[in-house]
Amino acid sequence: MNAAEAGDAAEAGQIRPRLIVGLGNPGPKYDRTRHNIGFEILDRLAKSRSVSLDENRRFQGVAAEFRSAEQDRIILLKPTTYMNHSGRAVRAVVDWYKLDPGSVLVIYDDMDLPVGKLRLRLSGSAGGHNGMKSIISHLGTQDFPRLRVGIGSSEKGSDNAVISYVLGRFGPDERKLIDAVIPVAVDAVEISLCKGVEPAMNFYNGKEIAV
Repeated sequence: MNAAEAGDAAEAGQIRPRLIVGLGNPGPKYDRTRHNIGFEILDRLAKSRSVSLDENRRFQGVAAEFRSAEQDRIILLKPTTYMNHSGRAVRAVVDWYKLDPGSVLVIYDDMDLPVGKLRLRLSGSAGGHNGMKSIISHLGTQDFPRLRVGIGSSEKGSDNAVISYVLGRFGPDERKLIDAVIPVAVDAVEISLCKGVEPAMNFYNGKEIAV
């Protein structure tokens, strides 16, 4: 779906993100792990916009900027604080640019969704995700949009089993599905920027991804 296909779905007052955050852990050790799908999607978004994600110590992450079709400044951010402290980086950007927390769109992995399933929401709890817990704590609200990307679930067990699962890598079949999902997730973000989060929700929530 492109901006033209979104048609008249957008109305005045639609929420359009200004800060797009992809969650993950920094360093080669965590590349392409389940917990880093937010990083992968943000990297693809930056590439599609031909911008470079550069280290920004003020923001405790790597960041880039571009202008939307409406000439709004859009900031991309990958926190380098490690997942559990992602909120520090998000808060730093929000304070620097004087953004409303409701204009922050966070992209992250979700064990409660099947592999590759996308869910856009305007608000919600952390759902047990430590990166989201940190962001909600630092922003003082859970009323900001988020794009959840399903990574499936291990058998319910100990905390160590969950950690091992999210820090593991996708199997070959799962990887094919994730590779197909990433550009769709980027499209969902682009429609959110252009037309608003709700029109993107209506189109992408429940969308079946073909491999």
